Amino acid sequence: MRKQLFWLIQGHDGTKCFFAKTVAIGQFTDDQVRDLLRAMTAKASLSYPEMMEAYASRRTKAYAARLDVHKDPTCQMYMCGSNPHFAASIVDVAGKLIVNPTV
Repeated sequence: MRKQLFWLIQGHDGTKCFFAKTVAIGQFTDDQVRDLLRAMTAKASLSYPEMMEAYASRRTKAYAARLDVHKDPTCQMYMCGSNPHFAASIVDVAGKLIVNPTV
């Protein structure tokens, strides 16, 4: 029997978690999760000019890496932002982080 897996989406301001939601893994693709993290980070922390800088073409003066999504090399976890920041990770039913998911 295949283990049930979920995306755990969290928002943190420093060490304080201000948002947490768990959804079934089939609800979002990896690309959709990364886009969601960018949108949540932009809404929570960026001004309109900062959003424009984040979406400007890379290698231009207008670009700022404010919405880059980073992947943790040890597990299926994506992170975006600095403070506040958002993270999405794959967890099991008990909320335990899955290190090498096979989805």
